[in-house]
Amino acid sequence: MSVFHDRRDELEKYEFMMGASRGRLAVSLDALTDALILIGQHGVYCVSNRNPSKPALDIETVMNEINGAKELIQSVMLELERARDAGLG
Repeated sequence: MSVFHDRRDELEKYEFMMGASRGRLAVSLDALTDALILIGQHGVYCVSNRNPSKPALDIETVMNEINGAKELIQSVMLELERARDAGLG
């Protein structure tokens, strides 16, 4: 299924509140957060053989990549907000 179908209600809500671009970015952040939660739960069962207090290396890598994607999306949202505010000022 398409994300536009699966998250239709969220998209409508956030696009209405923030505009199409920022709304879609907000839903993207929510999807990435959901993925982090799932991978974090999985990481509880897939621990590193070297250090049992840490998740397996592949799980840790996926979590770092998702966190990086979230950071990039947040920076774009901030830039869009600044551009909007500058236009209103």
